[in-house]
Amino acid sequence: MLRIARDLAIDENDIEIVFIRASGPGGQNVNKLATAAQLRFDTKRIALPEDAAARLATLAGQRMTKDGVIVIHAQRFRTQERNRADAIDRLTGLLREAMVRPTPRRPTRPTFGSKQRRLEGKKRRSDVKAGRQSRRFDD
Repeated sequence: MLRIARDLAIDENDIEIVFIRASGPGGQNVNKLATAAQLRFDTKRIALPEDAAARLATLAGQRMTKDGVIVIHAQRFRTQERNRADAIDRLTGLLREAMVRPTPRRPTRPTFGSKQRRLEGKKRRSDVKAGRQSRRFDD
């Protein structure tokens, strides 16, 4: 069991990991060995709160299929074990981030001092621009 949050844990048997050939540089070794890990996790197997499921869908983005399966490709490292651990870490990080409720923003008003500074800056800029005008004196 992987503990994600205080009230969420996932079974390691629900995580499906397949090793595939990695893309990119690596010489002949990359053509012979399947070191990249492809992790698949069905989110329907865990009981997520409604708001956490919505946050998870937005955080996962294109990594989540329409069926609710999260697919993570890990090919940063040269060994299967490290890529497997990296994929699991990324999945748990994604789930942990989805479980955190964002704090709502409270609208605040500008302080009196900030209003005064803003108006003073506008006045100074207005004086600079007014000084650029050519003045005509009618006699």
